[in-house]
Amino acid sequence: MVAVEVGVEVAEVVDLELVARLCEEATHILRPCVLVDENPPLLREGRCHGVGGLSARTVRYVHAIVRRALSDAVRKGLVARNVADLADPPSAGEARAPTMRTRSADELGAFLEHVADDRLSAAWQLLTTTGARRGEVLGAHWRDLDLEAGRRSVVQTVTTTGVSRPKGGRARSVALDAGTVQALRAHRKAQAAERLTWGPAYDDHGLAFCREDGTQLEPRSFSRAFRRHVELAELPRIRLHDLRHTWATLALGAGVHPKVVSERLGHATIAITLDVYSHVSAGMQHDAADAVAALIRGD
Repeated sequence: MVAVEVGVEVAEVVDLELVARLCEEATHILRPCVLVDENPPLLREGRCHGVGGLSARTVRYVHAIVRRALSDAVRKGLVARNVADLADPPSAGEARAPTMRTRSADELGAFLEHVADDRLSAAWQLLTTTGARRGEVLGAHWRDLDLEAGRRSVVQTVTTTGVSRPKGGRARSVALDAGTVQALRAHRKAQAAERLTWGPAYDDHGLAFCREDGTQLEPRSFSRAFRRHVELAELPRIRLHDLRHTWATLALGAGVHPKVVSERLGHATIAITLDVYSHVSAGMQHDAADAVAALIRGD
């Protein structure tokens, strides 16, 4: 059996049993078309939960994983050659990342106003004002939220496959604004009332955001709730993850140091932040040129 290891985010969408089967077939049949042909299995039926195929970008990533696994098999003498080297995965052009959609501060304000009375209003605020990932919000425990100091520790993330360390494997501390702290205090009070209502039946895991009975929220249901709110608020449609992109874009545009933005987002390096949000840094170049020139000329 060829071992296949993937990251948490890939495991959320990829049918890992299919990937493992393809590895085995590629090992025994030794034909590259098993992995990538004119109508590859991953593009047709690669998503978990039986909901269709994968994007070209994900197929390209899975091909890289399978190629590495088969390279190990060659090294250990399990197979004579790595057929993944002969396969033709989707090109880099075909595998471009989804277009980043961001919204204005006014549109975010309108969204928060719309969800002000929603049971999970504080979760929407935490997403919007910190740039956190979906799983990082769903994985927040009350013990990780220091409302007195106005900070939260990001120590775990919830995905459709379970609970794990944050992306990158490192915990981080993030400052909270006063409005978000206030929303979290109100949410904690409302959650305490729910706990009393459910009594012994309440399944307490210490989660800040959960179902009325204390059980964990399902990430896909959370995303669907976001889409419904956006539609009801009659705002331009964006993905839940685009709230993160919007926060970063607004922060950089407001002059927040890229190092601070990178730390809050949980990026491994500041280079990742500057690369992902290069459209913002281009505008900052002009601002920097005008500011320094004004100092030199005494304008």
